Amino acid sequence: MRYRRDVVLKDGNACLLRSAEASDARECFDVFQVAHAETDYLLTYPDENSLDEGRFADELAGRAESPRCVEVCAVVGGKIVGTASVDPIGRRFKNRHRCELGISILCAYWGRGIGRALMEACLECARQMGYGQAELEVVADNARAIGLYRSLGFVEFGRNPLAFRSRMSGWQEVVLMRLEL
Repeated sequence: MRYRRDVVLKDGNACLLRSAEASDARECFDVFQVAHAETDYLLTYPDENSLDEGRFADELAGRAESPRCVEVCAVVGGKIVGTASVDPIGRRFKNRHRCELGISILCAYWGRGIGRALMEACLECARQMGYGQAELEVVADNARAIGLYRSLGFVEFGRNPLAFRSRMSGWQEVVLMRLEL
C-alpha cells in the first residue's frame, strides 16, 4: 500500500509520512539498526537482524505494492527518523481481519509527536486495507508508549510476564493491546 501525508510536529517542524520504497533500504536499515540499539523496548537486537540491504530493498518494494501491508517512514529535514508497519496476523478466513502494528523511532526524535503521527497513519492504512482489528505488543515498563496507545483507543487484553528475555534487565513483561477498527 502507498501512503503520503505531511504533518507538523510539536516543535513546529514539518514531517513527511510516506510509504518506504526500495530506494530507502539503506537508510531504513540504518534507522532500524540504531533504533534497536538505543532502547531495550523493541523485539530484537541489531545483531539479530537477518536481512541485508538487498533483501531489505525487496521487502520494502513488496510492501509498497501489497494490498495487506505497509511500511511508513517519518522524514524530518530530509532524513528518515522512524518507521512503522502494518502486517497481517494471518491470511485465513478466521484471522485475516487482524493486523499487527510495529513502530521504532530514533531516540533523538522521541517526544515530538512522530510516534502518534506514525500510529495514526498505520491505523488509517489498516482501515483502508479492510482490517477489523489492530494489535500490538508493548513492554510493560514502556509507560510512554502504553499511554500513546491508550490515547488512540487501544485496550489491554492480556499480559505475558515472560515474553521477552532482555540481555540487560532479564525478563520483560509484555502487554497485549488491541483496537477495533
